[in-house]
Amino acid sequence: MSELKLIKLRMIAGLWQGELSGVTGDTPPALIVSQGAEALPAPTLNRLEDGKWLVDVPIPADRLGDGVQTFVISTRDTGDTLASFAFLGGEALSNDIRAELDLLRGELDMLKRAFRRHCVETAGN
Repeated sequence: MSELKLIKLRMIAGLWQGELSGVTGDTPPALIVSQGAEALPAPTLNRLEDGKWLVDVPIPADRLGDGVQTFVISTRDTGDTLASFAFLGGEALSNDIRAELDLLRGELDMLKRAFRRHCVETAGN
């Protein structure tokens, strides 16, 4: 598979949409959306043109609340992060460094899962 790239197109009515490019063949990679350590329902992918797919990520209302809620979109096979986005609810943050910290925590959780999976898969070799 070539270098995958996911670019945000828009966010409308609780639906994050992006364009996935760099896909070879007729089947896009399996994607996962996570919030912290929890996986959300898989996004929907629709073919746009050769090598490009529309990615629809519905944001469940029960995942939004006070504070910063960060969502990370990654590949299921490799765990590579393709995109991320965050929502801020409740009291306004005096400094957006907290949003950045939450994003880093989400990516660290994803890296930990990928590393643990790698250790399990290579333990028998």
